[in-house]
Amino acid sequence: MAHVSTYINTAGRTEEAFEFYRSVFGGEFTDLQRFRDMDMGPDGPQMSAADAHCILHIELPILGGHVLEGTDALASLGHQLRVGDNFSINLHPDSKEEADRLYAGLSVGSADAPGMADMPWGAYWGSFEDRFGIRWMINFA
Repeated sequence: MAHVSTYINTAGRTEEAFEFYRSVFGGEFTDLQRFRDMDMGPDGPQMSAADAHCILHIELPILGGHVLEGTDALASLGHQLRVGDNFSINLHPDSKEEADRLYAGLSVGSADAPGMADMPWGAYWGSFEDRFGIRWMINFA
């Protein structure tokens, strides 16, 4: 079912942040994956034990069906986190075609839109900053 979530990035503090949010909103995490849980293949990046323990993906339902999702932005993977790129509006369409349509429409005029692609976690995914400076992710699972 199509839905929208808010996706946040922290510099290695996602678990701490989501424990805090859970203490405020209540509920349980509906997904929690660590970097060590994803098969990055033989050519994938080598990670320290500390980075491998960091959060790859986490979800916490909050209010009215809205879900907070998040990840640790790791410097070892080339992520450079700054205020303004630490969250995205995350769209979860019902089809690959709808994902492509939304990506094409919202990314018009963007200087940062590399396109949609199949990802190692099994989703068809893309992200970009629109011409107004808003970060978007589109995730068809």
